[in-house]
Amino acid sequence: MPVCGNLIKDDFAIRSGSSPLALQNEVFNALSYATSNGFQIHPDAFAMLRGLQMDILKMVQEIIKTKKQSRDSVILVEDIKVLLGPKEPAKQEGPVEESCNILLDPTPNVTTGEGVAGYAALFRSRFEKSMRILSQRPDSKRISKVASVRQNSRNGKQPERGERNAQSGQNTIVAGLLMSRRAKKNGIELAIDDYTGILNVMAITEDVRKQALALALDQMVMLELESGSKSAPGVTVARNIITPDIPDHLPNKSKSESYAVLISDLHVGSKYFMEQEFLRFLEWLSSTDDEIVGKIKFLCFGGDLIDGIGIFPNQDKELIEMDATRQMGHAAQLLSKVPRHIKMLVIPGNHDPGRRALPQPSIPRKDLAEQLFNLENCVMLGNPAFVELNGVKVLMYHGQSLDDVIATTPGLSYSKPAEAMKVFLKARHLAPTYGERTPIAPEQEDMMVISEIPDILHSGHVHVVDVQNYRGTLIVNSGAWQAQTRFQQTMGIMPTPGIAVLVNLATLQPFLHDFTLQK
Repeated sequence: MPVCGNLIKDDFAIRSGSSPLALQNEVFNALSYATSNGFQIHPDAFAMLRGLQMDILKMVQEIIKTKKQSRDSVILVEDIKVLLGPKEPAKQEGPVEESCNILLDPTPNVTTGEGVAGYAALFRSRFEKSMRILSQRPDSKRISKVASVRQNSRNGKQPERGERNAQSGQNTIVAGLLMSRRAKKNGIELAIDDYTGILNVMAITEDVRKQALALALDQMVMLELESGSKSAPGVTVARNIITPDIPDHLPNKSKSESYAVLISDLHVGSKYFMEQEFLRFLEWLSSTDDEIVGKIKFLCFGGDLIDGIGIFPNQDKELIEMDATRQMGHAAQLLSKVPRHIKMLVIPGNHDPGRRALPQPSIPRKDLAEQLFNLENCVMLGNPAFVELNGVKVLMYHGQSLDDVIATTPGLSYSKPAEAMKVFLKARHLAPTYGERTPIAPEQEDMMVISEIPDILHSGHVHVVDVQNYRGTLIVNSGAWQAQTRFQQTMGIMPTPGIAVLVNLATLQPFLHDFTLQK
């Protein structure tokens, strides 16, 4: 695994033009101190240090003082976490004003293109935004163009190594979108594409094969190439696969103890909608004898408020309300029972009316969701949406592309959706694969790229509650309020409905509250 010392100084100097000079000097001094004492800093640890609002040099000095007692000369994320230690949220005196900021809503930004030109613009945007993410890694300076690697390969030369010293002994790196992945006799063949062309690369060793199988098609990827392979002469071989991924980081937290409730997939209008359990949930939100309820400030809906009309064959046999407007009116009547001090944030899913392709604008207001829009505590957003709740950044995405990720990645299943959601974070994209079950619109900008690291990633769609933490980001799939359908029975999917996921925004500690259990 690569580490960085002087290399990362050069990388920071290139990238820090928009950063305050004071921060630049502070980080440079900290890195200089580390390298002068014979220590190096792992790239993930460097990313975490840059995000800390504290004396970085002093922190590095303290870590080195501790690590000098061992032979380990690399500063890791774990060293920073140990030094910081667990902290209790600061207690606030008097009332604290709740804040809800919309950081991203695709609704006003939809500028759909047409045909080949539209999709060319979409993937150009994906490539460029993903490359900006990769530029945060020190290794990105060694990226060579695909055309250069192919030309050298045809000439029988070793691949050029970007802007590096030929005597440094470092291998060439290429980067591009993963166009295909094919099983071959001697390994897995990957085809990646950048502006200059397509390069076929073989994953031969067991470790690299596993890395290749975990990739999502059409995602951005960096490949470290062998400078020469005796086992596969004349073949370009991948030594390592690097994804954009999120770094280990310290998440933002609320300065006061407040809660967000995460739910999804009501499917109002379906005969399988668990209305009694949902009414029990609404009654609980209005209770006055529960200490936690009094601290709930936000209610986040992850899509599929209603079951919709014509979503799948013979759907009418499973509906008790045959009109989308009536279904939406029923949903609005239920949500009107939510106490006014609780801010509701609602994104659409694939069953809700409106555009099916991603990104989705908010549910159409006219003739459909007027009652929802008129609720004073309800904010209607598109899918995906990025919001900040009391300082905590929450990425809300219904999760349609989980179907593609689970179908194409070995070892994933509908029973553990959080594992599949990790693929989004590793690829830094919410719907990387084009041309499968998930419809993707040819937008001028790819709004599905995860440019900013979320503190919470919230999805639904698969109807199974699952909660995990990945590198500092809390991953939540909030299940459903619909009992097992016939389709789920045939697929062997066992939903876990009627459960609300509560998150303490001051600690990011999640709690499950099961409303299928009678008191």
